[in-house]
Amino acid sequence: MRDKPRIRFGEEIRVPDLAGWRRERYTSRAAGPMTIIPDWIGEVLSPSTESDDRGPKMDLYRRAGVRHVWLVGWIARTLEVYRAEPAGWLRVATFTGDTRVRAEPFDAVELDLAQIWALLPPIPREE
Repeated sequence: MRDKPRIRFGEEIRVPDLAGWRRERYTSRAAGPMTIIPDWIGEVLSPSTESDDRGPKMDLYRRAGVRHVWLVGWIARTLEVYRAEPAGWLRVATFTGDTRVRAEPFDAVELDLAQIWALLPPIPREE
């Protein structure tokens, strides 16, 4: 498994679950945290991280210039797609279930959510 990306956002270093850069903006990874702000970030929500992912992290990402954020609810099996707008984050789509979707900024490619859910940890059982 690959390491999560360490990215410098000004004075802060954050480690999102996934990050992506447009090909023309990406440079090979050197030692230390990345300094080029990603175009897209994906965060997998969990009960222990959801409030940070939805609050401080998304605020930081928008201020830094990240254009898209995906929030993946691994328990609820949801994909929320956000686009940065001048007034704040705009949720442009929410997808659920084992369906095929086209989601910004990768809307040229059809994604099978069932395959994404298969990569996530099993849903915890209530006891």
